[in-house]
Amino acid sequence: MAAAEIARRGVMLVISSPSGAGKSALSRSLLDRDRETTQQIVLSVSVTTRPRRSSEVDGVHYHFRDIAGFESMRERGELLEWAEVHGNFYATPRKPVEQALASGKDVLFDIDVQGTLQLYRSMREDVVSVFILPPSIAELQDRLKRRAEDSEAVIRRRLHTAEKELAAWQDYDYVLVNDDLNACFQQLTGILEAERLKRVRNPALSDRMAVLQADLAAVLAQPES
Repeated sequence: MAAAEIARRGVMLVISSPSGAGKSALSRSLLDRDRETTQQIVLSVSVTTRPRRSSEVDGVHYHFRDIAGFESMRERGELLEWAEVHGNFYATPRKPVEQALASGKDVLFDIDVQGTLQLYRSMREDVVSVFILPPSIAELQDRLKRRAEDSEAVIRRRLHTAEKELAAWQDYDYVLVNDDLNACFQQLTGILEAERLKRVRNPALSDRMAVLQADLAAVLAQPES
């Protein structure tokens, strides 16, 4: 059995950062690279009670539910994490994540600190969390302004949110500084590759070890020539 054929359990790769630190760009790069190579990563599709926009497809951009449907899923334990944001509910459905992990697929999460901590409570052993830092607050502020998407008031609100998010950096497994997007992306992919190789995520290694030990015992049992 070749090493690449050894069945493994997937990784829940969580990427969080303050707005403007590069989380979304890194996530897109990771998905783009995977589509061209191993095709082993799937993006977690959230459930939401937010109204669907005309350009959005149910099951692709979000799983759209009404409030009653959302509450029913929550009561049945079908959600790994959930939050209320600006009057709408968002959550991670449990079943597709567990199915992907069992099939050896990695699941990518682009979520905030609150969601990450809830995932810890649900499936901590499967989670690999990465927090992305900006090189400086001045650079973070400049990036938010360069996007030209938000008013000064919104940028100010995002910076207040960043203050709370940065306080949670020690809750993450890995912390990367995004002062160069390409270098940060290489570090991120290195983390994923290393986590994929962990012994606890490769249970079939026990069978391989049993074969190696049996073969070695047979060789040692033979009389010396």
